[in-house]
Amino acid sequence: MQVQWTAGIATALVVSILIGYRYDITLWDWIKLLIVPAVIAGGGLWFNSQQREREQRIAREQREQEVEIAKRRTQDEVLQAYLDQMSQMLTDKERPLRRAQPGDDLSVVARARTLTVLARLVDPEHKGSVVQFLYESGLITRGRRFLDLSKAELFMADLRSADLRSANLHGTYMVKTNLFMANLTNADLSGAALSGADLIRADLSEANLSNAQLSHADLTDARGLTDEQIAAAKSLKGATMPNGQKYEDWLKGRGEDEDNSGTS
Repeated sequence: MQVQWTAGIATALVVSILIGYRYDITLWDWIKLLIVPAVIAGGGLWFNSQQREREQRIAREQREQEVEIAKRRTQDEVLQAYLDQMSQMLTDKERPLRRAQPGDDLSVVARARTLTVLARLVDPEHKGSVVQFLYESGLITRGRRFLDLSKAELFMADLRSADLRSANLHGTYMVKTNLFMANLTNADLSGAALSGADLIRADLSEANLSNAQLSHADLTDARGLTDEQIAAAKSLKGATMPNGQKYEDWLKGRGEDEDNSGTS
């Protein structure tokens, strides 16, 4: 079909040129008469098409930006509501949260609110803000932890340069604190309890792990973890190392043992 159309157009052009010669109409005259206006019309159509595409792209980008702003506003509101609730519990004159005992109704409510808000927050910065608030409020400090963060959804939390010295973020062998892909670059985790924590693909570049408790932690594919950081940790017993080996097997592969590794 396409061949027939092409042949028909070519035949029409040839006939037009032959007829034109009888009336002194040259090929150039035909070009000016037919082709030039066609080119101009085609150029106009192309320009209009490009203009429409540009307008559609701008409108699409504006809609996406508005959606992102709305999501950010919602996340801000969720975080602020949580901070207000927890602040009220901390400053309650009759039953302040800092007097709670593990397992009592006050600590259970605080834990439930915290786990809920962390599940609702998808932005890494907002998740990091929750952890920093809990730490600065003295609720997740080693030796006097009022809030259990095991099973907490802290994946991809932005904790860059966070001060979490002696923070209690440990999970258990079966119930881990989820720090999957968390950004802990330059964080101060000295003396922190991270036993049983899920640190898969977490970024630990330049993090201070001095005396950190990392027994049974999962460090598979953790980034930025150096031999110096490993040696400074208090314990890595049963931990899964970045290469997937258990800590004890990892030591054997290096010709070391736990007695002279600097950790126990």
